[in-house]
Amino acid sequence: MPAMTRCILLLGVLLLTACAQQAPAFAPPSERPLAANEKPWPKNHVLGIAYHDVEDRDPDQTVVAVRTERLIEQLAWLRENHYQAVTVDQIMAARNGGPELPPKAILLSFDDGYSSFYTRVMPVLRAYHWPALLAPVGSWVDTPLQQPVDFAGTPRQRSDFLTWAQVREISRSGLVEIAAHTDANHKGVLANPQGNLQPAAATRRYDAVAKRYETEAEFERRLRSDVAAISAKIRAATGYAPRVWVWPYGAADGTALRVVGEQGYQMALTLDDGLDSLDNLMSSPRFLVASDPDGEHFANSIVAVQSDSPMRVVHVDLDNVYDPDPAQQDINLGKLIQRMADMGANTVFLQAFADPKGDGLVHSLYFPNRHLPVRADIFDRVAWQLRTRANVKVFAWMPVLSFDLDPALPRVTRWDPATGKASVDPEQYRRLSPFDPNVRRIIGEIYEDVARLTSVDGILYHDDALLSDFEDASPRALQVYAANGLPGSMAALRGDPETMQRWSRFKSRYLIDFTHELTARVRAIRGPQVQTARNLFAEPMLNPSSEAWFAQNLDDFLGAYDWTAPMAMPLMEGKTREQSGAWLEALVATVKSRPGALDRTVFELQARDWTRQDAAAALDGKQLADWMGRLKRQGASSFGYYPDNFLENQPDLKTVRPALSNKWNP
Repeated sequence: MPAMTRCILLLGVLLLTACAQQAPAFAPPSERPLAANEKPWPKNHVLGIAYHDVEDRDPDQTVVAVRTERLIEQLAWLRENHYQAVTVDQIMAARNGGPELPPKAILLSFDDGYSSFYTRVMPVLRAYHWPALLAPVGSWVDTPLQQPVDFAGTPRQRSDFLTWAQVREISRSGLVEIAAHTDANHKGVLANPQGNLQPAAATRRYDAVAKRYETEAEFERRLRSDVAAISAKIRAATGYAPRVWVWPYGAADGTALRVVGEQGYQMALTLDDGLDSLDNLMSSPRFLVASDPDGEHFANSIVAVQSDSPMRVVHVDLDNVYDPDPAQQDINLGKLIQRMADMGANTVFLQAFADPKGDGLVHSLYFPNRHLPVRADIFDRVAWQLRTRANVKVFAWMPVLSFDLDPALPRVTRWDPATGKASVDPEQYRRLSPFDPNVRRIIGEIYEDVARLTSVDGILYHDDALLSDFEDASPRALQVYAANGLPGSMAALRGDPETMQRWSRFKSRYLIDFTHELTARVRAIRGPQVQTARNLFAEPMLNPSSEAWFAQNLDDFLGAYDWTAPMAMPLMEGKTREQSGAWLEALVATVKSRPGALDRTVFELQARDWTRQDAAAALDGKQLADWMGRLKRQGASSFGYYPDNFLENQPDLKTVRPALSNKWNP
């Protein structure tokens, strides 16, 4: 075949292929999303920037050090690009209705108390006349000059750290405020039976000898003593009480936060992503300057702080990690961590309950608790390993109502109009009635336990929080309806469309209020930074009148949770493979019609066809990748899939990764 003919044929194939791809819809420039560096700086927001040591010879990344020349280059870039360093006084004044913060306000902070702050950083701050925070660790500064510092279990030269005399001199410079970075809790403590060391200021210590966890009262006493000690030392050195708390390792805790608040602290700094708003000062995010970045990388990172971070999720059954043989369980865990790192996901929805039968009724849990058996105390171990080794955020996937607790507790019952009687629906989740105060208390305590003894970034509320148009018909539920201005009988509730609609709306909001109670319990213990997500069935999205069948409403969810997680599972909804693409596009369009809703929605695809019981039930990775591509072309940037069979590479990693991972294709 002549070369020219081959070229023409190849060109034709390429043109046909291009035509087969769905072109993105045209949007005029005024309607296109702005790049991160073009977005206006939100009013009264501040970007925290966290530095540590400054070391010129070989910046030690154990202490995330930077070179002096890099520090100067970074501050110069900030100044030339109109960023302005502000003081805590300015932040507090703006919060209290005083002068607004300038655009591109930044709060510079230097953690741990390295001597380089005195020798290298102070001259730079004086040259710029820029303010900063210095947060020393009390016990490190206390160390006698002739002894090494116990740096979280590793000895370091005493000369690497400041003295209290230097801290006193720095505090009198007029540029630097001294913050607290704990007295002796900048270290890891044993967090679980498997031996993980986790941040002492946010972890209930595990006693391997007594085989028990630190109680909440013991943890609070330990933290209270530590906060009092560092506060007194800073007051003695500076003449003022510290008002800014800096979490070691950026790990926040709700109980500890209450303690520092009681002792007069007005800000608490984490290492979470994003800008800080004035209504969030006790959970203030900061950008961590790590890996001694050059000017380009530093600039790109600072600009990206304003970017929305899409969620790319893998939803994992912890049942597949568990094994009665500890050695095999460790092998399974290693496979999971490696797969998550290789997959390039940034979030894992991790099952915190045991459901080996797959019947949706929770008989046991994977964390110590007050009410159900513990199948194995492994959730915290797995979550911590995923967070620190695979660098993902972990949401605890938790049921809302489907707990197999005391049979005497009331269950959700379905009213049968033919007989007028109510009973548990055998075709639905076997749920506890949320209208019973004792049920709410017990479930709330289970959520407190998952917060107390596990390290999580968020909670995913399972799809069992639903009530049909014949539920809940339990006596307590009928009493609650009547107390809220509704009829007290099922026949009357269903008697006319207007009453039926009011009843449906009441149930939808009631379930949301219950999950809000659970969120409050979790955040009180784990901290306000914990995010929420809730699964939503597709039918109430596509057919709003079906809210009556589920007690779920898209607009309610968007306003109630950090993330709404629709079950974007076309085969489960009876669609064929050929129909699935259009169905997914309609689902995205429904969300997109609400301004800003796509930024708070994560679509969960199915990786298994539950209508089949054979080997073909596991969906081909190509199908998942195709669905992900469709979601992206419609404007959805956050999505994931369930389930992931990491033991058998289902779906195929190499096929799905390019479509899922932000590192491959955002």
